[in-house]
Amino acid sequence: MKQGIHPENYRFVVFKDMSNGHTFLSRSTAASKETIVWEGDGKEYPVIKLEISNTSHPFYTGKNMLVDTAGRIDKFKKRYEKKK
Repeated sequence: MKQGIHPENYRFVVFKDMSNGHTFLSRSTAASKETIVWEGDGKEYPVIKLEISNTSHPFYTGKNMLVDTAGRIDKFKKRYEKKK
């Protein structure tokens, strides 16, 4: 493994799935201006908002649901449709 290429400023961060409200605590270098109080220990941590996580993704839940945030499916179809 190369030395000096990995970040060293890991800290605890709460990730929140915005589609179902599920939260989990992990370590990350991602920046966030918002904070949340973690119910596990009552401490305040930065929060990273996710559009989808393993608790809401169809592959992990086994439920087939359409998750289209900001028209991503339409953008994809428009970009890759055949030119007539």
